[in-house]
Amino acid sequence: MLKDGLYEKVVSDSLSDELASLPHKYKELAAIDKAEAAKILAQYVAAIVERGLKAVRDNSEDIASQVSLVNEIIATVQEKTQEQDFSAMKVDEAGQQLLALYDRQDSILALGTKGKDKVDRPETSLAQSSLFTGAVHEPQMYTELKKEIASCNRIDMLVSFIKWSGLRLLMDELQHFTQNGGKLRIITTSYMGATDVKAIKELSKLLNTEIKVSYDTQRTRLHAKAYVFYRDTGYTTAYIGSSNLSQAAMSSGLEWNVKITA
Repeated sequence: MLKDGLYEKVVSDSLSDELASLPHKYKELAAIDKAEAAKILAQYVAAIVERGLKAVRDNSEDIASQVSLVNEIIATVQEKTQEQDFSAMKVDEAGQQLLALYDRQDSILALGTKGKDKVDRPETSLAQSSLFTGAVHEPQMYTELKKEIASCNRIDMLVSFIKWSGLRLLMDELQHFTQNGGKLRIITTSYMGATDVKAIKELSKLLNTEIKVSYDTQRTRLHAKAYVFYRDTGYTTAYIGSSNLSQAAMSSGLEWNVKITA
């Protein structure tokens, strides 16, 4: 049953029939924008494909059945477009994901040394967005940031203030990151004197680091909090929300932050 209100819904056959059964209702319809059609229809189809894969999963626990359905869809796309590139996009029958690719002699990761045979990675996905609310069952913000730092190539931080209590939680990782060629850029402010001088001094000692401190406390109140972790693989992630760089905001505070992915 359709509720009254605003929509951005692709009109399916069933929806068209339902609208036709409501002749007394005001309806606003518009053609799908040509420039946005690929994105709109892809999102619509993605929901259908996900539902279909779940149905296949319920009927067969074997991942191969889901892979087979996906490859059938890709084959149909290839047939309709007559572009051979789609053939190489079929999912390998093993049904695996590539999680990391590094030189074993990489100085940052030191793989194969001290019994380390896996790369540290964030607990949350690099491909799907997630929400941090400070709940007990979630990873703490600072533990995720430590792993983001250890697995990225470049970092930008925009925070209204930096406390030494918060910075010290990440300092070892930032020091290791910058010593091994990682570039760090930080923008913060002196608003209400909240930023600790010690924090700025310790950051200034890091290699490959740029710091900008805004002293404009009259006209502009920079209240943004964002942490961006760039990866050469394309799997860039960013945390945007309410957490400044302080111990409370990073660990025990009831802060909300959204992790978004490229």
